[in-house]
Amino acid sequence: MLPAPALCIAVLCLLTCTFGEQIPFYMASEWKVELSSDWDVLGPFPIYAREQHFLDPSFPIDVSAKINYNATYPSSYADGGRVSWTKASSQDNVLEVVFPESVRWKALRDIEGWAAVQHHAVLKASITVYPDNSNSHPPRNLRIQLTGGSYFTILPSSPQTNFIEAPRWYSGNIYDMERALPRVVDLPSVPSADKPTSYDIFVSGDYEIRLFGDPRAQRNSDIPAQRIKLDVQFDAHHTKQVVWESTQDVVPNFLSGWTFGDALGVGLRAKDGWWSVTMVQFMNPDIAEYLSLVISSTKLRLAPTQARILPLRIEQHKALPPDFKSIDIIVTLEKLKPDVSITTLEVVVSLPITHLAMWDASSSASNPVIKGSYFFGVSDSMPTNFLAVPPRFEGKGQIPILALHGAGVDIFTPTPQESFWAQALPRQDRSWVIIPSGRTSWGLDWHGPSAQDAWMTLDAVAKLVQDSLSTWGGERWGIPSPNGRRPQAILMGHSNGGQGAWYLSERFPDRVLGVIAASAYMKSQSYVPWSMSRSAHFVDPFLEAILQTSLTPDNNDLFLSNLQKSVLALHGDADENVPVWHSRELVGVLESLRGDNVDSNTSRLEYQELPNQPHWFPLILKNDPVQSFINELLNSSDRNEDGSTSESFRLTIALPAESSSMRGWRVEKLTVPGRLGHISIQVKPSTSHLSVHVETTNIIEFSVNTKVFGALSSDTKLWIDGTIMHLDAEMLGAAEVVYFRAREHKTWKLYSVQNTLQLSGRAQTILSSPYDSEGLPAPLVFVVADPASDPETTVSQTPHAMSVALRLAHDLMLYHRLDSEIIFNSEVGFASSKTELASVLGKGNVVVVGDNAAMGLQSTLNEIYVNDDKKNTFMSVEEFVEKVKGIRGSPEGPELHPGEGFLFLHPHPMNPFAKMLLLQSTDTSDTGLERVTRLFPIRTGVPVPDWIIVGGDGSKGEANVVAAGLWDSEWSWNEAMSWSSTL
Repeated sequence: MLPAPALCIAVLCLLTCTFGEQIPFYMASEWKVELSSDWDVLGPFPIYAREQHFLDPSFPIDVSAKINYNATYPSSYADGGRVSWTKASSQDNVLEVVFPESVRWKALRDIEGWAAVQHHAVLKASITVYPDNSNSHPPRNLRIQLTGGSYFTILPSSPQTNFIEAPRWYSGNIYDMERALPRVVDLPSVPSADKPTSYDIFVSGDYEIRLFGDPRAQRNSDIPAQRIKLDVQFDAHHTKQVVWESTQDVVPNFLSGWTFGDALGVGLRAKDGWWSVTMVQFMNPDIAEYLSLVISSTKLRLAPTQARILPLRIEQHKALPPDFKSIDIIVTLEKLKPDVSITTLEVVVSLPITHLAMWDASSSASNPVIKGSYFFGVSDSMPTNFLAVPPRFEGKGQIPILALHGAGVDIFTPTPQESFWAQALPRQDRSWVIIPSGRTSWGLDWHGPSAQDAWMTLDAVAKLVQDSLSTWGGERWGIPSPNGRRPQAILMGHSNGGQGAWYLSERFPDRVLGVIAASAYMKSQSYVPWSMSRSAHFVDPFLEAILQTSLTPDNNDLFLSNLQKSVLALHGDADENVPVWHSRELVGVLESLRGDNVDSNTSRLEYQELPNQPHWFPLILKNDPVQSFINELLNSSDRNEDGSTSESFRLTIALPAESSSMRGWRVEKLTVPGRLGHISIQVKPSTSHLSVHVETTNIIEFSVNTKVFGALSSDTKLWIDGTIMHLDAEMLGAAEVVYFRAREHKTWKLYSVQNTLQLSGRAQTILSSPYDSEGLPAPLVFVVADPASDPETTVSQTPHAMSVALRLAHDLMLYHRLDSEIIFNSEVGFASSKTELASVLGKGNVVVVGDNAAMGLQSTLNEIYVNDDKKNTFMSVEEFVEKVKGIRGSPEGPELHPGEGFLFLHPHPMNPFAKMLLLQSTDTSDTGLERVTRLFPIRTGVPVPDWIIVGGDGSKGEANVVAAGLWDSEWSWNEAMSWSSTL
């Protein structure tokens, strides 16, 4: 056998340290931590984008077992088909790993394209903790910031017979997100007080084209290079139990003395213990003459090591003089100790204020940019910033532009006024240009909560300029809202924002006047093909189909028939980031649909291919052709033309809860979730009456807003699936919205009572609340089992389920700026008597972590609702397994083994507009819990349906799934959309 080739070379900038050098980070009470600059690297291995969520992060090795560093492993990327461990070195905590030897990247790419550039590698280094000489308590945890890597875990370097817990894998900041806080990491064992203690740190290094770019464009090379940065330190605030994290603050600008938004946010992090905010007061009482700060009635509570943003509502009394440069406050918190005594502390906070003068009608090349704020969540929760470019002239306002930024674009840097995205947008004479954050620079690709943020930002600006007491408030600078409905917008976006413009216009047709999409991609699976998938070698095709249903709602090409307004697509023919064929294909499919009047709702379609232009250039949206398109849209709106005069239209739906209406028609429930639903409407006028013919596919409930769709009256002949319907004149006159339900297959009945919205469809729905309903966003609630011991236990003793909740809470804040609260299952029993707990638990989605939490929650819910026949039945893990075993043709169902994890959506026990997600395991080591935690839907492109059971050794990716499927529209078993490995 030929020796395995040395495949890895670390390419380092400004080499100054020698191999093996130890890098000190921080000294806390003389305890010291050091990260070695020596790394062991194994790879590369082919994967598709984000396949690492199904694979074990340490694939192909088991980090819990002794590692043979002389072993070789199969990899189709390498000459000879095998790779081995090699050495690399970091510089200033940065490791840039490439595999230039024996991997013919150019040849692979010439055949497989970008798919062959993506790869997975395992990286390993050591961390050493040195004790002090004063016999002080050992450190409880480390603060670690991994940038550019998918996951990491820390294990004892020396094998320990009593260490039987599954490795805890922590998500890295692979996107290099802005304003990211380091992650608090449990030490797997208590460090020695009299000698150095070593730990191994393993990192999953996964190269993704969307994140790191094409190496030919990035570094003029065929060889991909992944830059990974790892910072390890003790907590610098070791003397404080709660600290102010200023990077998380949310502060609006003051425009002519008036706040541009009513939301203020203060970043707080608990170092240790459980804390709740009780009071906020001004340090300078003089500012109270101009404004007040109102704290929410729902107390903000911090779990140990958790960071959250304290929401405060600004109530302004009169214009704030520019002499006030900051809002200085004292935040008072209280801590509940085991002896029930209360400990309080105060955190001093200074929030800088930016004062802006009133804008003018200047035609300067530089746009005036205002940073505003609003509350994304109910009950004044989740304060959120946005940007806006005001119109030049006051008077009758026109429909605004909603401008969606590209992936990785932080709209707030270097400052809002200097934001390159804000300055690249065309300022309008009488229209606001509104720039939502999408929650973060990546968000959820303008889907889910990012889409919700876009629409809620538009609504917030419309309300702000209408209600403000300032000189810029009221009708003079207002945003039109036709017939009292929520305002429409012209959607504009670039790159990922261009994709988002396609997405939002297809799912929310009634809120869109027109679309301008530049350099957009069609869908994630087309951006980089999945042809190098490891899972594909093992997975059952039907299971793959079930998993793919969770990506169907994101596939913009499937919903092009929903585009009912004018579209302008732009793309540079030299685009090095998003291939130009994406826009060509979207336009081509849309053109093919225009031949069928039922399938095409688009009134105008225009495509401009820009010669010799790259992915981005500053004038891509700020030019005469784009402005001409905008002017035509605005003029048609002023003439009360909706831009779509077709008498026939068709609405396609995948997720009813994440879609809205077309011309007043909305689908609330699908017959078979996981499949597409279609509703086609054809209006046929005649001399005697108006006929409306409706045909449905895979739909059992829909509604019509009669104010928007004015063709329904008692004189209208309405045909649904070939049957004429009787339209009750009294019902039509009394209700703005009427509801239709299929009592049997395509046998319809008219109702005045609201339909029940289908909330299921994929696990990712846990991140958002239904659109256009009472179910507004709220902080997610994690329910964990009560601590088995003293709640003041050290982080190194954190129960596994609590660790999962803290990790996911960190991920939600990092990737989506979504707030979350952690409670114990016993506290659910107090919800009916404690207002703050009832408010927290009942307002939003709930994630139940661990078997003990599920059993405890079921017990307390049964006690609360013992006399309530209308409760949502809580499905236990045992009942869930019985349902899985009930798959026809498999009376025993899938055989369950230790190390398997369960993830399944469940109706919320209190709130009909919310849902729950349960994460469970079959073993006490919580190996299964770790597996389903990695499937929690933090990122797009990870295919997880309503429920899934996953096990195996982690080496086969999606083929490690034991069973998976979707619920039906009533949260019951869905035979057609369920799969089991035992069938």
